[in-house]
Amino acid sequence: MTDQTNDKHAYLVSVLIPARDEAGNIGHLVDELHHALAGQLAYEVVLVDDGSSDATGAVFLQHCRQRGTPARLIRHAHSAGQSTALWTAARHATGRFIVTIDGDRQNDPADIPALVAQGLTLNETHRHFCIAGFRKDRRDTRWKKLQSRIANAVRRRILDDGVPDTGCGLKLVPRATWLCLPYFDHMHRFVPALVKRLGGAIAVVPVHHRHRIAGISKYTAWNRLWVGIVDMWGVNWLIRRTKVPLIERMEILQ
Repeated sequence: MTDQTNDKHAYLVSVLIPARDEAGNIGHLVDELHHALAGQLAYEVVLVDDGSSDATGAVFLQHCRQRGTPARLIRHAHSAGQSTALWTAARHATGRFIVTIDGDRQNDPADIPALVAQGLTLNETHRHFCIAGFRKDRRDTRWKKLQSRIANAVRRRILDDGVPDTGCGLKLVPRATWLCLPYFDHMHRFVPALVKRLGGAIAVVPVHHRHRIAGISKYTAWNRLWVGIVDMWGVNWLIRRTKVPLIERMEILQ
C-alpha cells in the first residue's frame, strides 16, 4: 500500500491504544505495529495509559524510541475506562483516520492495512463511515464466546448496526467522524451504531484473533452485561431522536 496523506493531517493513520497494566504486552505490540505499517503508510501511535500501576507507559516509550515510531503518551491519573481512554486519545491524535486496537495483543496489527484500504475506498463516496473488524475465529473460552454471541444478536436486533462483532477492538473511523460521536462511558462498544446514526456507511472486514499471553482481562460477564443493557437502550433512544438533514443547497459569499 502506498502512503497517502492529506495536507491537513500530519499522518494518514493514528493508531489509538487504551491500556491499563499491559507492560507485558505493549512493547511487543509497538514492535508488531512497526513491522506491519512502517514503510506502508504514514502513522503515529497514541497510547493512553489509563492509570496503570505497572510500567506500561515507560515500556511503550522505550519501544517507540527503538523503532523510531512517532508516538504520543497520555496518562490518566486514575483509571477512567476504555471509552474514556479512546476519547482522550482521539482528541490528541493528528491522523486523518483513527484505528483503534486493544492493548492486550489479541488483535493483530497485520490486519490494519486491509482496514485502511477499505477506508480509502469508502472515503471517496462517504463523509462518515466505520470499518469494523470481525473476529471470525475467536481465541476465547466457550463461555466467553457464548456471551458475545448472545450479546451481538440482541444488539443487532435492537440497533441494526450491521456488525456481527462489535466487541472487536479493531475499527477504523475518520477522525472527523469520531469527534462527532456522543461521548459516554462504554460508548466504544457502540461506535458502528453511532456512526450509522450520522448517516454513515458500515463495512466489515474479517480479522485475526489471538490468545492473551500476558496480563489479565479487565472485563467480566457481569461488568459487561448490565451496563451493556442500559447503554444499548440509551443508544437506541439517541438513534430514534436523531434527524440527519439532506442539504439541498448552500451558497457562500466571500
